[in-house]
Amino acid sequence: MAGIIELRGASFSAQGRKVVRNITFEFESSKTTALVGPSGGGKSTVLKLAAGIIVPEEGGAFYKGKDIAEMTRAENLAFRREGAFVFQDSALWANQNLFQILELPLRIHFPDMDAQKRQARIKSVTAEVGYRKSLDVRPAELSMGEQKLIAFARALLCDPALLYLDEWTESLDTSAADHLIELVKERQAGGATVLFVSHDMQIVQDLADTIVVIAEGQLSMTVSKEQLAKDEGLMRYMKTWAAP
Repeated sequence: MAGIIELRGASFSAQGRKVVRNITFEFESSKTTALVGPSGGGKSTVLKLAAGIIVPEEGGAFYKGKDIAEMTRAENLAFRREGAFVFQDSALWANQNLFQILELPLRIHFPDMDAQKRQARIKSVTAEVGYRKSLDVRPAELSMGEQKLIAFARALLCDPALLYLDEWTESLDTSAADHLIELVKERQAGGATVLFVSHDMQIVQDLADTIVVIAEGQLSMTVSKEQLAKDEGLMRYMKTWAAP
C-alpha cells in the first residue's frame, strides 16, 4: 500500500527542548498505525506533526507527496477536510456552546449546507457516539468523559478519510470506550487511515496494523501486529510503560 502521510527527518522543539528528533516514517493508506512509548517521549508531538497541526523546524511532513507547510490555502483546506484530530484534552472552545463547536467544521467545509442539514448531521453524529444530553451547554459543564465524546463527534462530522486520535478513550468508562473503539473499527472497514496514540496495549493489539515505538523523541522501533503477537519479550517490554 502507498504511503499517505510521510515524515522526513522531522524535528520539533518546545520550551527550549528538542521534543522530537529526526523522525522519518511513512504512514500507509487505509492502515492503522499506533504510536506507543514512555510518557513524555514525543508521541503526541509526532501525531501533531503528521496531522500538520505543528510544523517541523527541521525536515518536513507530507500528504500524498505534498509538503503540508507549502500547500496553498485551497490545498490546505482540502487536506483539513480529509482529516480530523481528537486531542487528548479534547480542545473544545470554552466560550462556545457544544452546538456552535460542532457546527463550525460543517460551516467551513460545507459552506452550501443549510442550517437544517447541519442540525440533522450534528444530531446524528452525537447520537452515534453516545452523547444524548443538551448541546446548548458549554464544555465546562461537562465531565471529562462527555467532553471526549463531543471531541470524537466533532472528528466524525465531515466523514474524514484520516483519523488522528490522541488517547481518545481516556476519561471514558469501559462501555463508552468500547463503543468508540467499535466506531473506529467501522471506519477502518470503510478504508480510513487511522493514526493513534495510546498507553492501552489491549487497544493497540486490537486496532493497529503497525506499532511505532517513540522514545526520547526518536523512532525506537517499528513492528507489525503479527510480530508483536509472536514476541512475548517485546510485549513485556511494552507493558512496562503501558497503562494497566
